[in-house]
Amino acid sequence: MFKLEKIKFKNILNIEEILLEENRVTAILGSSGGGKTTFLKLLNNMITADQGTITYQGKDIESYDPVSLRREIVMLPQDPQIFKGTIKDNFTKTEAITDNENSKNLNYNELLQKVSLTQDLNDAADNLSGGEKQRLALARVMLLEPKVLLLDEPSSSLDKKTEEKIIKRVVDYVRKNNRTLIMVTHSSKIAEKFADKIINIENGKIIK
Repeated sequence: MFKLEKIKFKNILNIEEILLEENRVTAILGSSGGGKTTFLKLLNNMITADQGTITYQGKDIESYDPVSLRREIVMLPQDPQIFKGTIKDNFTKTEAITDNENSKNLNYNELLQKVSLTQDLNDAADNLSGGEKQRLALARVMLLEPKVLLLDEPSSSLDKKTEEKIIKRVVDYVRKNNRTLIMVTHSSKIAEKFADKIINIENGKIIK
């Protein structure tokens, strides 16, 4: 699905070659500041490599329309923005902004269940805790039903028990719907339990 060759980005990343397969769960581990988030941003062309080539589905990633590409490859940052208003507003605004019609197969309450949120759709999103906001943002990503989910520390605000529960539900969703998941995680335990492939990035390089 993704192939990166001779990638350099500033003094942050220096990757000789890596292949990320379709319909697989890939976990990225590594020390803070080692280049993991930068690696994710390259995969939906949020940033462009200074050198090297990245192909997606056999085509140079630069040849895709950036807006269309980011609807297909959706990234959830570590500190996602939550929209003002209700939980329901967060879903409807996400659909409006992305002009997305893929969400016809899901309803909002089902999405809340998938991320273990028990609040009502009419509850104010601002009243959610940090971990709950992170889960709401994850539900918004799942609403869009992208082909590829790029998750940057999707459970960093959660306790270990809730973290494992949420990651399991996301992985189950990905496998059931033939999606591809690439996630940065701080937890080697989570990576070993759920990932088909683990990549270690240290000081901008992939460690075998």
